[in-house]
Amino acid sequence: MTNYIGEIFAVATSFMWTVSAMSFESAGKKIGSVPLNFIRLIFALIFITIYSYFTRGLFFATDATANMWIWLSISGLVGFVIGDILLFRAYVVVGARVSMLVMSLVPPITAFFGWMILGETLTAIQFVAMLITILGIVLVLWKKPEKKDKSKEKVKLFKRKPSVALLGFLLAFGGACGQAGGLVLSKKGMGDYDAFAATQIRIIAGIVGFTIILSFAKLWKKTLNGLKNVSAVKMITLGSFAGPFLGVSFSLIAVKYTETGIAATLSSLAPVIIILPSMWFFKEKIKPLEIIGAVISVIGVGLFFLH
Repeated sequence: MTNYIGEIFAVATSFMWTVSAMSFESAGKKIGSVPLNFIRLIFALIFITIYSYFTRGLFFATDATANMWIWLSISGLVGFVIGDILLFRAYVVVGARVSMLVMSLVPPITAFFGWMILGETLTAIQFVAMLITILGIVLVLWKKPEKKDKSKEKVKLFKRKPSVALLGFLLAFGGACGQAGGLVLSKKGMGDYDAFAATQIRIIAGIVGFTIILSFAKLWKKTLNGLKNVSAVKMITLGSFAGPFLGVSFSLIAVKYTETGIAATLSSLAPVIIILPSMWFFKEKIKPLEIIGAVISVIGVGLFFLH
């Protein structure tokens, strides 16, 4: 299995995204998305700084070259700040369901950026595996609103003006490009450098970016009030540990040992993995289409380990 280190860590990333998504969804409803993004990065920086000290003897990535700092900082701004802001705005404009469907385009976009920036190519089997996995993810996400569900988000999905729908699509697509670009730029900047230290640089850049945004948007008071919400802070702590700390670091280990397109595909399985926790903990009913999608995704993942 040592030949599949990148693939294994990419799948592990999906598990981390699943935990962080469930945690941040709960916290975001209580304190708002922008304050949440800033606080989660602060918490993640604390976790990764402690980890770095005990594993590398350094609090910060002072042994990274100037070139690494530049590329990884750009990666952090593109992925953590620009990508996330566009995605969260898309949630507001067209809803989370449609936004996540558009986000399923992250793997092919990443593969394209990987080819354009890094010169990476996929074999025919890897390309087919990526398409099969994406198809499974799309089927899992493809949920039509139930007739009895009168929630504003789902009702409005079918009553939006074309211009608003286009705006929402472009915002979600921008979020997908931000996530894909951040991953590819991370690989370019990281090289053989420690993945956790590289993540620390990206997080610092993200914190700087959100500090500027919070200042211009005058959201500091709301952010500080968010820290007073004990239940939200607990969820942010869990989500930060699983997401920005472990999840992002695992994703960088993944791209270090395999092509970015493959890593992005296997890191996008959270909608599939989250099915069982949703059924067990939230008593949600699982539809046949979701099961079919999950099975197809597993088949696609299996193909990656057969090349």
